[in-house]
This record gives sequence, C-alpha cells and structure tokens, in this order.
Amino acid sequence: MAAVVLLALGWVVADQLTAALRISSQPSTAPAETLVAAPASPAATYDAVGTVSIPADDPLLKLAARTYADALLGRTGSRPTIVEGPIAGAVGAATVVTLAENPPADDASTQAQAYRLTTQGPLLTIAAADRRGAAAGLFALADTIESGRPLPADGLVEPAMGLRMLDSGAVGVTPDPAAWQSGTDYSHNSLAFRDAILADAPYVDQAALAEDAAEFRAFVDHGLQQGYNAIAINGFLEYLTFDGVGSGTDVYADDDPHRLRALAMRESFGPMLEYAHDMGMRLVLKTDMLALTTPLEQYFERELGGVDVDDPRLWDVYKAGLHELFQEMPYVDGVMVRIGEAGTVYDIPGWDYYSRLAVTTVPSVRSMLTAFTDVAEQDGKEVVFRSWSVGVGDVGDMHTSQKSYAAVLDGIDSPALIVSTKYSLGDFYSHLPLNDTLETGTHRRIVELQGRREFEAYGSLPNDLTVLHQEALQRFLAANPEVEGIWLWTQDGGPWRAGPMSLYLKTGFWQLYDLSAYAAGRLAWDPDADAAQITADWARRTFSDDPATVAAISRAMALSREAISKGLYIGPYADLKVKALGLEPPPMMWIFEWDIVTGDSAVLGTIYDTSRDQLDRAIAEGPQAVAVAQQMRDAVASTDPATWRSQDLRERFVATLDYEVDLFSTLAAYRTMVLRHEQWLDTGSADAKAQWEQARAQYVAARDQHVAAYAGDIDLPAYEFAAADIGLERADRDGAMAWLSRALLTLLVILLLLGSRPGQRLLRVQPDGGDAESGGPRRPVPGALALRALWVGLTRPWKVPTSEGAGRLDRVLVWLIPVLAIVLSRSAYTWYAAPAHLVLVLGAWALFLLVLRLSVRGRDGWMLWAGVGGAAVLRTLILLVALAPRGPGGYWFSFWTRPDSRSLYVVVAFAAFAWVLVAAWLVLRAQYGMTRRGAWGRLLLAVAAPLVVLGGLVAAIGLESALTAWNDQMALLPWGLSRILGITTYLGIPTELPLYAVALGAVLGVIGALLYATSRRRDAVAA
Repeated sequence: MAAVVLLALGWVVADQLTAALRISSQPSTAPAETLVAAPASPAATYDAVGTVSIPADDPLLKLAARTYADALLGRTGSRPTIVEGPIAGAVGAATVVTLAENPPADDASTQAQAYRLTTQGPLLTIAAADRRGAAAGLFALADTIESGRPLPADGLVEPAMGLRMLDSGAVGVTPDPAAWQSGTDYSHNSLAFRDAILADAPYVDQAALAEDAAEFRAFVDHGLQQGYNAIAINGFLEYLTFDGVGSGTDVYADDDPHRLRALAMRESFGPMLEYAHDMGMRLVLKTDMLALTTPLEQYFERELGGVDVDDPRLWDVYKAGLHELFQEMPYVDGVMVRIGEAGTVYDIPGWDYYSRLAVTTVPSVRSMLTAFTDVAEQDGKEVVFRSWSVGVGDVGDMHTSQKSYAAVLDGIDSPALIVSTKYSLGDFYSHLPLNDTLETGTHRRIVELQGRREFEAYGSLPNDLTVLHQEALQRFLAANPEVEGIWLWTQDGGPWRAGPMSLYLKTGFWQLYDLSAYAAGRLAWDPDADAAQITADWARRTFSDDPATVAAISRAMALSREAISKGLYIGPYADLKVKALGLEPPPMMWIFEWDIVTGDSAVLGTIYDTSRDQLDRAIAEGPQAVAVAQQMRDAVASTDPATWRSQDLRERFVATLDYEVDLFSTLAAYRTMVLRHEQWLDTGSADAKAQWEQARAQYVAARDQHVAAYAGDIDLPAYEFAAADIGLERADRDGAMAWLSRALLTLLVILLLLGSRPGQRLLRVQPDGGDAESGGPRRPVPGALALRALWVGLTRPWKVPTSEGAGRLDRVLVWLIPVLAIVLSRSAYTWYAAPAHLVLVLGAWALFLLVLRLSVRGRDGWMLWAGVGGAAVLRTLILLVALAPRGPGGYWFSFWTRPDSRSLYVVVAFAAFAWVLVAAWLVLRAQYGMTRRGAWGRLLLAVAAPLVVLGGLVAAIGLESALTAWNDQMALLPWGLSRILGITTYLGIPTELPLYAVALGAVLGVIGALLYATSRRRDAVAA
C-alpha cells in the first residue's frame, strides 16, 4: 500500500514538473526576404545650378540648402549660391523654395512635411506649406543627386508615415578602448554624457558638454538629411525638482543635490536639446518605469507606506513631475515610457537615478498611462508607450498577444498616446513572424526597427535589412490605418560594451549599419521604393561612384541575409515557435545573448530534438553560410581599390567579411559537433559518435584560430566560447561516466543479490577445523551479514535483523556500501565536475543521517544503517539505470526532450526518495521500539537539518550566486543567464527561496523537537 501511495505522489510531482517545463513547439512563418542586387549602372548627370533660394533665415532651411548645394558640387563641380529671400535679377538655373499659405497635401498628419516639385525650364520650385516640408524637398533632392539617380518627376511628395524617429545614436558616449577590451561588460547603459555630468556642484562640465552638444547637433543634422523628423533621448528624472508636489520641497529639499543637479542640467543641457526642436525635430525624452531616486523612494515610503504602483497618489507625484518637465522644458515634445526592462543592468553603479521593474499588472499600466496622457493632453504633448513587456507579470505577453494588448490598452483613447511596438513577434531576431499586434487596436502606432542588430554580431556583419523592413511596413500600413510612423535604433539595443566599439557617426565601421538608417528613412517616405536600388544608392553614397564597385557591394549585400540566417541560426529550430518554462525562447538560443556560444543541455537538447527530422539540413546550413560569406568576401575584395573613396573603408569591409568567414567556420564546426553528440545521446549510434569526434577536432582547431585572431579586437571581437567549452568538457566525459555507472550498477546488484537468501548460501563456509564431509554448520564469511542486512533494509526495512554475529567488517560495510554508492553515483551524475551540486546533495544526505544517528545515540546503529542504507541504495540503483546508457548527458537529454521517459523516471525516483524517509520511520518504530510520536519527531528533525543548514548556506551566498555556480558546473541552462539577465529574474524564481527553505526547516524542526521531547521517556522505556 505504501508503495502505491508513494508512486501516486511521484506521479503528481512528474505531472507538475511537466506543467512547469511546458516545452512545446509549433511551426512559425517569417517573412520571405527575397533580396536581389541592382544591376550596374552609371550615375546620372546633372546640370549646374547657379542659385538656391530659401524664403528666410531659418536654420533648418539653411542646413537643407547647404546639403543640396554640397550634393550638386560633388556631381557638377559647381556649388550654387544660397540666397535668403527672393532672387534679384535674372534667375537662370535655380532652385527656389517657397512657402505657400495653402498646404500642398490633404492629409493633416503629413501636410506640414509634404512638398510639390515643379519644373519650368531651368527653374525648379519646391513649394511647401511649412519649412519642414520645404527642407524635406531639398534633402530628398540632395539624396537623389548623391545617389546618382535621375531627378524625380514633378508632382506632390508626401511621406507615407508622418513620424520618423531615431534614437540618439552614440551621442555623448566616449569611445574608450579599455572599456570594450574585455568584451564581457553586458551593461545596457550607454554611459552617455558621463563625461559632462558631475557628481557634485557645479554638476555639469561645460567643456565636455560643448563637445557632446556638437555631436548632438551633427546627429540631428544627419537624421534630418536621411528623412527623419523626431529623436528619442534618455532623460527624465534628471531634469525634475518635483516642485509641484506638496509644499515644493517634500521630495527634494532646497539643498538636495538632486534638485540642484536638475536645475543645472536644465540650464546646461536645455540649449543642446532645444536645437533638435528648433530644427523641426520632435524631441522625446525616454525613461523606464518606475524611475526612482533615493529621496523619491523615501518620499513614497513616508507618504504611501512604500512604492505602491496601485496607489493613485504615486501617479499623482509622477504627473506633477511630468507637468513640470513640459512647463520648464517646453521644447520637449513628449516622453517615451518602457515598463518591460529595468534594474541594475540598465543603471549606473553609484548613480542615484535608477529603475525598477514594478509596473507589471494591467491596472498599474492603465493607471500610469491615464495619468501621463492626462498631463500630455493638458500641455499639448505626447506619450509614447512601448509595448515591450515580454515576460513581465500579468502584462508579460502584451507585446505578442492581441488579447493581452487589448486587455491593457483598450479604452485608453487619448489622442496624446502613441504605442510603439517592435516589428517582429519577439525581439530583433531573424526567423520571426511579423508582429500582428501592430494590426490591431485604435491607438496611434509606430513600428520599432533596429539598425545595429544586437543579436546578429552587433552590426559588425553585413546585414541588409531593407527588404525585411519593407515587408513589415507594407503589411502594417495596409492592415492598420493607425500606423503612422517608425522608430529606428541607429545604435541602441543590448549591451553597449560587449561587442565591437562601433559608435554611430563616430568610430568603427558604423557605415555598415548606416544602411539600415538610410533605408528605413527612405521606406518611411515611400514603402514601395525599390529596395535593391536603395542598397545600391547607399553603396554609391558611402563607398564608390564606380558602377562595377557599387554592383559588387550590392551583390554582397544581397547575399548578407542568407549568410546571417544560416550562419547564426539553426534553421529547423529557428523556424519553430518554441515555448519552455512559460517563456518563448528566441530562435537563436545556441548563441545566447549576444555572443555567448552556449553549451547547456536544455538548449542543445531542444534544438536537436526539434531538428531531428531535418538534421542533415541543420548541419549543412553551417558550411553553406561559410560559402555564402566567402562569395561576399570575394565580390568586395575583387573590386579595384582605386575606385573607392576611402581605402580605409575598403579595408574595413574586406576585414569584416574575413571575420564573417572565420566566425561562421567556427560556428559551423561547433553546430556539427553538438548536434552529432546529441544524436549519439539520442540513438547511441556509433556513426554519430564518430562524426561527433571528428567535428570535435575541427571545432577545437577553428575555435583556437578564431580566438587567436580576434581576442581583444575592439572592432571585430571574438565570440565567447567559455560556455561551449564547459559543455564540451562534460560531453567528453559522458562515455566514461556511462561505463562507470554500468560498473557500479552491476556491482551493487551483485552485492545486493548476495544479501538475498540464495546469495547468503554462497557466502557460508565451514568453520575452522571442519570440512565439507563432516556436515557441521557453516558460518557466513566476513561481510555477508552486512549484505544481508542491506538486502532486508531495501526490501523490508521493518524486518531489518539485529547485529547479532556481525563482525568488524560487517559493521563497516553496512554503512560504507551505501555511502560509496551515493558518493560515486552522484559524482558520476555530475561528471565529477560539479562540486556545488555535491555539496548540496551529499551535504543533505550527511546531515539527514547524522541527525538520525544522534537521535538513537547510545543504541546500536546497525539497524538504522541497514534500513536507511538499503533504501538509499535502491534510490541509487534507479539513478544508475538512467545514467548507464550514455552517462549524465543522456540523462539530461531525456529529461528535456522525452516527456514520457522523464515522467516515468520522476515517478519512480521520487517514490524511491520518499521510501528512504518511510524506511527510516519504519526502522525507528519496528526495530528501535519508538512510539509513533517519537519516530516522527526524530524523522522531522533529520529532515529539518539539511533544510536549515543548506538553506542558510545558500541564503548567505545569495540564491543568484549559488544558482550561477551550480549551473556553471552542471551546464543545464544557458551560461549567460546569470551574467546578463539573472537566472532568478529570467525564470521568475523568488530570491527569498532559501529563506523559505530555512523557515520550513525551522518549523519542521520545532515540531520534531516537541514530538521528540514529549516521547523521549516512553522511547527510553521501550529501549
């Protein structure tokens, strides 16, 4: 009956485990992305223009006119004269900009940006209702000329998308090689303006800010020239005094540095930020929520009793701050709010402006947005809310679920609200479907695009996203009339200093991913533009005017997406929508966030299992990517160096393609190695093992070459293979651990069988002086009684024999055999490479057995060792059966990928584990004569000891640190989890869990102690 109950409990545990893992997959449909190269063609020719007339002394129009004049100079050799106001005298060849009273377009959202071209002989007129439209016309003409395209036909030109926003690039970021050298700084904070913002008065370094402001102006000008009209830049709390809260000094006292810094930053940073506004760009400050400082948090503690996002008074404070921002900095056109990411990875150590992941419920998000949009409507501003909330609380799937999106946002109909959403159904990876939440809702929408793809080598590889972005924009515009803009990240996204030190417009090969910004700006005006021509135009503007060179670069870029999608992804897995642990792992995973080649069993086992029916394709894609990258390299390297405007850019281009070939060669060898190893774990095939060993040698050689060539390179950094090598080391030991497990399993079975009645007959000999013919009684050999006791303890612990007749060897073996079985089996289970796991497991066994033994001190421990030891050996046998086929690698492969096998094992293993506790209780009752109360008391004390001691140990170390050490040694989950996101954060594990274990142990210990104390006298009498 007990066995049935224990097996039933095991089934419940297995069922709950399966529900927790929630591993599943289904097909996913990503955009097709058919790239072609534009044919070689010479640049168009243009007539010289003598005069460019702009209507007024306006900084935006002057920039546009200069840009247009520079383009004409580059093509015609003649620079036109720029005139402010009407042209006096004969006109001749001229371009005239006029501002008409009547708008040239009917659409109110774009009429200020629209313009009309009219040609009358040598006179070209740009007519617009607003200076922004007039400037857009000049910028577009300049781009046409620099790209060598024929001038456009007369007619109305208006943007398809009225809002075209950029991030702030690398403005204010110091290109410090030492900060990028290690490549392991995964902080997401750009540290922008750290040179200009001081910790103490006067709070701003004016000389440093002057340099940063020059960068900001150059960035704004570049964005305007590419067709953008908005910019988002970090900042919010840094500019607030919260004077509108209470008496004005309730949050920050008069002399509080936060107040003084805010005033200094408004005064110093204000003119820099105002430049964007003056140039016709909408200026948006972006922040994570909750944004906090220590005094602000203390205010919430005093007034609200804590940081309670469900308390309307909290949002009243932020409303006051937002109103202050709009009033004191009127050139700020709006704020952008993100709730889905926050915490230390985004904060600056020692800087008292930080964020917290706190707005995670539907009511709190709605309260926040209602509060912010109320202020924005009142002040004539806008609130941009990012729907990025993946995995965060109740709103965790708002980014990818239309249902959740509606639950959060339906009914918030403020005209001041704009919802910003990534174009892909997930993060900025390839192989993902387009995000269908952008096709729903009644809110104003903008589409987020990433130019410097963080997950695809941080923009260091050629990566032409033009067709992908075009397909996304065309679909969303057709499906949802509320889609009105884009937000293109030129630089931001992911860690800033873990990849190459390429900083947009500043240093490194930033020209490579400037294609994304250039193309997105063009597509936002005209989503139907020729994508291949856009890429060719970028090549002509950036690298060379030679048709053959432009065509070669275009061919290389047309191959870039195939190289990326095969070289960095394993197609059969990437083409599926996989779910695990309640999350949606991204389509890459074998390269985890962002350059860490993983070696964990969960990811690699799942990738193999989902690719098993297409294993040849999964492996073949690696060499195919290398071949494509080599074609790209050959195309660019074959160009005539004399045709390039910059030899440095040519060298950088060839070098990055050499890097791509090398990287993909290394990754191809690695993918073959791990997939063949997983195949061997799955099938035991000798061919798979031989292919794995061959690929292993190729990987090690390729890895060493890659690291030797690129380690420490701040332009083309080596990928991180620490996690891969941990997995490799354990894979190398799987065979040996399997044989060790088989040997130990065989030995234990033999020893146990020798403890059975038939076995005991074999272990009896004639006493000294006797012989077989005499027919006298035979005695057991030394150790036989220990084997008998363990056999009975395993099968019938309530009938464990006493130690009568046991010799010294028997008394040693009765505890040594179970101890060695536990130690050796758990060591094999951990590849003899995970001391953290052994400390917990062996420590738990040791504490449990020690307390049990002390609870019967003064009495013979023989029966306790026999009963508990026999049960422990049974649990060990079950583990060894799982390890014997192909070692711990095979054990974990089945755990992650074979739910039926996993459930069967968990049911039996849990029942066997629980049987150890049952056996201990039975021995205490039957063999030591304990009362029920006494037996329970002693058992509970034994169970409590490891919970309190080991729980306390883990609590002292810290759960995240303990899990990191354990996972690094066991290689079960991605190695990068703790270094980037945190295992506890990513999996939602409460950091207080060790304290819960201590508390549970303490409760059990108290109950056990009371039971022990109240039964001690009776138990002593029974003894």
